[in-house]
Amino acid sequence: MNILVGKLNPQTTEQQLEKHFNSFGFITSVDIIKESYSGDSLGYGYVLMPNIQEAEAAIRKLNGTSLDGHSIFVSKASQNGSRYRL
Repeated sequence: MNILVGKLNPQTTEQQLEKHFNSFGFITSVDIIKESYSGDSLGYGYVLMPNIQEAEAAIRKLNGTSLDGHSIFVSKASQNGSRYRL
């Protein structure tokens, strides 16, 4: 399941995001979306977890938790490809 993580601290790294999720199960990939020219974080990213039950548990438990001083938004990513809006 692809998980959307929003309201990230611009300084949060993919490694920190992975560490925040890894207690819930196997993670296939972590991707923080960046501005194409500057490389600065856009404040959201995706965590891919192949096990649906583990992914759903991560969403339930991590939504609203603090990561690098920011209360993060965690939900199942949209299937229609629309971009996350801050």
